[in-house]
Amino acid sequence: MDYGNQSTVSDFVLLGLFHAWNIQVLLLIFSTLFLIIVSGNIVIVILIITDPHLHSPMYFFLANLSFVDMWLSSNTTPKMITDFLRKNKTISFGGCMCQIFFAQCIAALEMVLLVVMAFDRYVAICKPLHYTTIMSLQKCTGLVVTAWTIGFVHALSQIVFIVQLPFCGPREIDSFFCDRPLVIKLACMDHHNLEIFLNVNCGFVAITSFILLLISYTYILLTVCKSSKAGASKALSTCTAHITVVVLFFGPCIFLYVWPLSITWIDKFLAVFYSVFTPLLNPIIYTLRNKEMRNAMKRFRSYSMYS
Repeated sequence: MDYGNQSTVSDFVLLGLFHAWNIQVLLLIFSTLFLIIVSGNIVIVILIITDPHLHSPMYFFLANLSFVDMWLSSNTTPKMITDFLRKNKTISFGGCMCQIFFAQCIAALEMVLLVVMAFDRYVAICKPLHYTTIMSLQKCTGLVVTAWTIGFVHALSQIVFIVQLPFCGPREIDSFFCDRPLVIKLACMDHHNLEIFLNVNCGFVAITSFILLLISYTYILLTVCKSSKAGASKALSTCTAHITVVVLFFGPCIFLYVWPLSITWIDKFLAVFYSVFTPLLNPIIYTLRNKEMRNAMKRFRSYSMYS
């Protein structure tokens, strides 16, 4: 599908999140949230790396998830914050394509990571005697590398078509970042078939991941029901945290990229929830509901005070 070098648009205009709200309040709110997201996820990564009690596959995957969450928010939130202070909210063509690429890469990567984490919990709960053999360091590293590879290939398969589209105006995007469906609609050509192709592409990754998650947690819950009361309570606590994160992440993704609603204010709300509140809630859910993480934070705090 070669459209040639027909693009005459060198940048796009972002209409932003809101038009009439108090800019200072929004600037303060989102700046604070972004700092919490970055610092919270960095703390989780540092705790898992430095605390020997957390050197297990589950926390290895959690460290990767926190790292990805940090970049999920960093892809769009800093631009949104700086645009609150600017009258002309523009983004270069290259910058726009980069936002789309990283948004798609991170979304697919996080979906696969959530599947990997579900598989880890499945092995730990359903096959505990074989856990150390199945979830070896080599296997865990291979699963993470696979997740990153799938994310990169998925994003590349999207951007290779989008970057070739002819853009000759208009160039206004009614959002705070370059969202793939909104950018495609600005193309000076019939983009219906391309939209279907890209939605199917996203749907394959999302639906496949969701089905694998559903299968994993179904087996886990069936096994938990047959376990002892103490073991079942601990397993359910861990799985509840995982399932909560899955719902918070997959919900906005499906309605943004697989089954778009095309209602501006809903799309903006889902985009904010996906890029700001999901990376914010993930560390809270995993630290507050996880006893080992709470104990690691206490040890870290005690060590810091002692030092």
